[in-house]
Amino acid sequence: MNKEISPENTSKFQVRTKKFIRKEMVIGFLVSVFATFPGAFLYLEFLSKKGFDQTWKMIEEGSLYAPLLAMAALPNLFIFFIFIKKQQDYRARGVLMASILAALITFVLKFS
Repeated sequence: MNKEISPENTSKFQVRTKKFIRKEMVIGFLVSVFATFPGAFLYLEFLSKKGFDQTWKMIEEGSLYAPLLAMAALPNLFIFFIFIKKQQDYRARGVLMASILAALITFVLKFS
């Protein structure tokens, strides 16, 4: 039996691939998290009828963190589709993980 040694057959290649996948997913997750903050700012600044400070005080008084987080996570949708269009599936997977985390946090904030 003549087995050829190729990169696909070595464990070193698989470890590198797993590391690459993990790195790409972390990049997608971080991009998504950092896109949520400007999403919250844009929502508070431009979509609310009052100023930023007044709107923030209303959110604190009414404990409206869950709806704010839900609206702030909307830019993740655009980022997800951009990564899909550029065929960066693992980054899109990281964005999806961050969106699911935001949904879980929203659920906990809403019903606690």
